[in-house]
Amino acid sequence: MNGTDLQLDESIPSAATDAAALQREVKFRHSREFVPLLERLGASLLVSTYQAGKLVVLGTRDSQLNISLHNFEQAMGVAIHPHRIAIGSRGQVWFLNSAPELAGRLEPAGRFDACFLTRKALVTGNIQSHEMAWVGEELWIVNTAFSCLCTLDEQHSFAPRWTPPFITDLEATDRCHLNGLAMQDGRPQYVTAMAESNQPAGWRPTKAHSGCIIDVASSAIVSRGLSMPHSPRLHRGQLLVLNSGMGNIESVDRQTGNREPVALLPGYTRGLAFCEQYAFVGLSRIRETAVFGGVPIAEHREQLRCGVGVIDLNTGAAVAYFEFLSGVEEIFDVQVLPNTSCVGITGPYPQQDHAKDVWIVPRPCGKINQ
Repeated sequence: MNGTDLQLDESIPSAATDAAALQREVKFRHSREFVPLLERLGASLLVSTYQAGKLVVLGTRDSQLNISLHNFEQAMGVAIHPHRIAIGSRGQVWFLNSAPELAGRLEPAGRFDACFLTRKALVTGNIQSHEMAWVGEELWIVNTAFSCLCTLDEQHSFAPRWTPPFITDLEATDRCHLNGLAMQDGRPQYVTAMAESNQPAGWRPTKAHSGCIIDVASSAIVSRGLSMPHSPRLHRGQLLVLNSGMGNIESVDRQTGNREPVALLPGYTRGLAFCEQYAFVGLSRIRETAVFGGVPIAEHREQLRCGVGVIDLNTGAAVAYFEFLSGVEEIFDVQVLPNTSCVGITGPYPQQDHAKDVWIVPRPCGKINQ
């Protein structure tokens, strides 16, 4: 990406449950501006990787990058609440609770200023959960398999809450590939889909040009003609969307549906978060499958990168980046954890993450019975 100088390559081991992944080494590099920018913003990044099955945590301490990888099978949507984090994975949603009292005690002591511990999971079955967001204390999920927005409860796999106007049946046939979710004033406002299709997998033949943005409240189509769109977002009153098949981030006129390019990035764009005037954009290399056949960005397959690009929205310039060189090929979601320079996370499988178990227990109020 323009305007960046490379740091030295680095690598960390990658643990997983299958034999092939156990041999995978994750190598990465980043521009010289990446760490100072995170430091100045006082923020960390949470990056989910569907293909590698990990949550990647990027933070800083003492002007150095702090990176950790945590295993969540087919990690996809990430939703940040002031006191918890939700992570969509294969067949279930994981919930991590904030434990600030433990942050300073995690090893190495003094590195972390926040801590989240995995506490439970709710089994949904394979609903292909994509982006997620908190509405107060309630988690809303883009349920791609059933072409709807849904919430969760303890008695059901999911509770459908909204469907696009062209969907007539609730069944697990991925009719339109509903995938992205934008929030406004704490409520779902816009979603993205790859086609206005009511047929099982009907989005696939036209995916290169049939994507759309839908207004949830009115069910009206806001903009058409996108190529595999993802991650609609409202930021500073502006509607932005990733026109993923083009490798773009675009600004959308909500009245006319017209779109203007903000920046072109060297990857399949998916996952978008903001801090101040900076956009953090997930970048993926694309697989050699029919899913990406005919998509414009496939013409530049060999030049695509996997990682996170940082765009200054005031200028449209790329100002920093983090790139995976091996071990990770696809990014699904990117979220900014504000006011947190370095967060410690304990995933559901600490032994696979080369991490120690962390326990949190209530203080006994009296002598424990023998």
